[in-house]
Amino acid sequence: MKPRKIGLTDQELEIMKIVWERETATVREVYEELLKHRKIAYTTVLTMMGVLEQKGRLRKEAGERAYIYHPTEPQSEVVGTMVTDFIKRVFNGSAQPLLVHLAESKEIRQEHLDEISRLLKTKRGRR
Repeated sequence: MKPRKIGLTDQELEIMKIVWERETATVREVYEELLKHRKIAYTTVLTMMGVLEQKGRLRKEAGERAYIYHPTEPQSEVVGTMVTDFIKRVFNGSAQPLLVHLAESKEIRQEHLDEISRLLKTKRGRR
């Protein structure tokens, strides 16, 4: 069995989203993207990307002028694990209360409910 990877903090997830979107990124590229939304020190980004590498979330290779970082897992896999962990922690492992909450939420748009309904019908058809 492969060892479970350590979860992501909010800041780490923010960095990972940038790297996933770009597919590869240098510290400078991530830093500049983060600066568009908030103030952050370059050294903070450098440290955080080093932590993500230690956690096994990023791998780096030497580029021409800087290290180039690559995600070690696809975003969908990491998000899936995070959602599963959330369901275990908050809803004692049952997704049903989460689905009810989402269906009753004012934040969810009708088009999203329609898509979920379509996905559920497809899933039922596979059983």
